[in-house]
Amino acid sequence: MQSLSNRKKVIEQKPMNFWERMYLPAIAKGLGITIRHFFKKIPTVKYPEEQRPYSKNFRGLHSLKRDEEGRERCTACGLCALSCPAEAITMIAAERTKEEENLYREEKYAAVYEINMLRCIFCGLCEEACPKEAIYLDGPHVTADYLRKDFIYGKDKLVEPVFDITKLNPEKTN
Repeated sequence: MQSLSNRKKVIEQKPMNFWERMYLPAIAKGLGITIRHFFKKIPTVKYPEEQRPYSKNFRGLHSLKRDEEGRERCTACGLCALSCPAEAITMIAAERTKEEENLYREEKYAAVYEINMLRCIFCGLCEEACPKEAIYLDGPHVTADYLRKDFIYGKDKLVEPVFDITKLNPEKTN
């Protein structure tokens, strides 16, 4: 078959000399590269003991945030689930009762909020879509596990703990 440009390709092969036919220079060059790598510093990080520094835009585990008063910010609007290309987020909305006014900001809240970490691609679109700034990808790595059901994270793992300001400034009792 002819090429599209109708040009002939001229391939020249120089004849190999004696040393090239013996492959000794190539073997010596390969051994030199191997010895050079043998004495280099190992870039491996021994993970549990050492933590490597991460960049500012590292996307870790999801976390559902609270407001200044300790109430959950999520209003179960579903925009994070709609924006997720992997369809990893599922939620069920419910209406709050009068007893739950100190737990949730709005009348509607996410009764069930689950993220399937096996499906999540950590793209950050859920974080961008949230109008209440309720979800962030600012946690640590997703830890390894043996069972698939352990990778479905519910509100028990995602909601950040309530911040108690009294623990920050304990009163001195004398």
